[in-house]
Amino acid sequence: MKELSPEFAKFTDEVLFDDIWNRPGLSARDKSLITISVLVAMGRGEQAESHIKLGLENGLTEKEIEAAMTHIAFYAGWPSAVVGLQRLKAVKDQKGKK
Repeated sequence: MKELSPEFAKFTDEVLFDDIWNRPGLSARDKSLITISVLVAMGRGEQAESHIKLGLENGLTEKEIEAAMTHIAFYAGWPSAVVGLQRLKAVKDQKGKK
């Protein structure tokens, strides 16, 4: 991102990941669950995949993410949840190759 748009990368690093993600009130785990859910509901599967990885680092379990996708299916639509589950599988597959 830095090569494409240094200013955008700076906002991402300094505002989003330094300021927003470090604000009190919600744990990093909770913020990850919210972020994954919103990205999947909005059909942003590629972005959701990187946040699934981050969510696992922040203490979410694969089962919790799977349960969130099932819940999302009834509010954001079945296709959105399917994409979320596919992204979770991709992350699991990548972990298995390491």
